[in-house]
Amino acid sequence: MNVGICYADSDRQLWLRLEVPDGSSVEQAIRQSGILERFPEIDLESQKVGVFGKFAKLDAALNDGDRVEIYRPIVADPKTVRRRRVERED
Repeated sequence: MNVGICYADSDRQLWLRLEVPDGSSVEQAIRQSGILERFPEIDLESQKVGVFGKFAKLDAALNDGDRVEIYRPIVADPKTVRRRRVERED
């Protein structure tokens, strides 16, 4: 089956398409894609992953056509960013 793997850091992004065996898990697809070698900062133990924008576990089974996403940690609290923006507008 065909799946996509995507990841973006602050200045580059990558979207890979690959064929994986039927019944492959999210983690198996990520490892097979080679993306961990291209982005050594990815830590599957601490970073969240998802399929089509919904959080998923590493052992979740994939379906043909799924898009696996590897999420970066949030570096700024959205509430803090919004508050600072409002303060600057005053």
